[in-house]
Amino acid sequence: MKIGLISLGCPKNLVDSEVMLGLAERAGHEITGDAADADVLVVNTCAFIDSAKQESINTILEMAQHKTGGRARRLVVTGCLAERYREELREQIPEIDAVLGTGEVDAIVGAIDGAPSAPATVGLFRRNADGEAEKLSARHRDADAPLPTYLYDAATPRRLTTPGHYAYVKIAEGCDYNCAFCIIPKLRGAYRSREEGSVVAEARALAARGVKELLLVSQDTTFYGIDRDRQDRGALGRLLRALNAIEGLEWIRLLYLYPTTITADTIEAMAACEKVVRYVDLPLQHASAAMLKRMRRPGTRKSYEALLAHLRHALPGVTLRTTFVVGFPGETEADVDELVDFVKTIEFDHVGVFTYSHEEGTAAAAMVDDVPAAVKRKRQRRVMQVQQRIVARRQKARIGQRVRAVVDGPSSEHELVLQGRLSGQAPEVDPVVFFTDCDPSEYPPGTFVDAEVVDAAGYDLIVRPVEALTSSCRMPHAEC
Repeated sequence: MKIGLISLGCPKNLVDSEVMLGLAERAGHEITGDAADADVLVVNTCAFIDSAKQESINTILEMAQHKTGGRARRLVVTGCLAERYREELREQIPEIDAVLGTGEVDAIVGAIDGAPSAPATVGLFRRNADGEAEKLSARHRDADAPLPTYLYDAATPRRLTTPGHYAYVKIAEGCDYNCAFCIIPKLRGAYRSREEGSVVAEARALAARGVKELLLVSQDTTFYGIDRDRQDRGALGRLLRALNAIEGLEWIRLLYLYPTTITADTIEAMAACEKVVRYVDLPLQHASAAMLKRMRRPGTRKSYEALLAHLRHALPGVTLRTTFVVGFPGETEADVDELVDFVKTIEFDHVGVFTYSHEEGTAAAAMVDDVPAAVKRKRQRRVMQVQQRIVARRQKARIGQRVRAVVDGPSSEHELVLQGRLSGQAPEVDPVVFFTDCDPSEYPPGTFVDAEVVDAAGYDLIVRPVEALTSSCRMPHAEC
């Protein structure tokens, strides 16, 4: 049978999708990228915030149309939305044939072939008179239901859906934190690290397939190994050193770090391993002491500033990326003032600002959502406008610098323009570089190019290949 899969949400979810595709392929099924050509459609959903849930629902309804009026014979829904609202999905969308939660990734072949899915008592939405999704007050996931425990390993088949030169590697699953706004621990289970040997074996296999950039992901990448031994804070450093020795890899990137689990050994490993890019993705969520406490986030503005200063000292040229949430219950203009001042003081390279989403099942759901939506958006714009001015000034200062970039392929805006990234830019979430004065046919995807920054275009940079630069330069920002 031909299987079509739509993956929504984060890179961690994407890894699950690639595992499901790999399992389906190993079972003899053919993979298609055309939903209209699929015998079985799989939607791997996200349920992190309300907008993600709505996107998941709309995608399921869209795929259901292929079953009622097209070729598809089965519709399978997987992922976080399925984990959270299993039975309601089946009740309200009868076209769905099977529902698999986050801990049932390895059951995908049975679901494709016709095995029934287990029920759960939850709720989400109903269809209105026009057949559109209409939100309901959800009944929470059964507190007595066992949390997911599934964890893939190096022997698990994967079909990569990223460009061939980079791949995500999930080094752990689940989360042990209780951030007030987050539902992930209830959807993904307790934190559980993969064995170092399993990660290294997978990385070697990916490098043998032509992957040049590894992106290590988990809910808290710097917690890696601590769940197995609370006294051992060196597991991530050992893993980085082992990955750094793999031939064929050029870049190793860490995503989703946590401000209180970054150890001195991890920083030392990042500094010592030439393939580990000097890029720190550190979601801080806020800077106000009152907000951090209400959000159940560790640390303070003072401790954050000390950590960021240490990172810049230990990792010269490091790129700092963070995200913030505005409009959390109880947030005042004074809290936003402090956040803005923090952004001005630190001058992050990349910042994302999200408006708070009131989610049932979280600790914050018991609080009054007292910041109006319009005020949330206004605060979001205010912080981003400050960041835009910082970026504009810093981008101009980069003109003339020598950099190393990877070619990702033709630009989505114009197929004759090459697009790529510097070591300080992660796929999908960060700005990009565009190549000028070069023949695209000479730079296939995955090519690492030494170049000079010649201009800035908003958040993005324009670079020109410079053949005279040494090919061994790996400096993230500046001179070789």
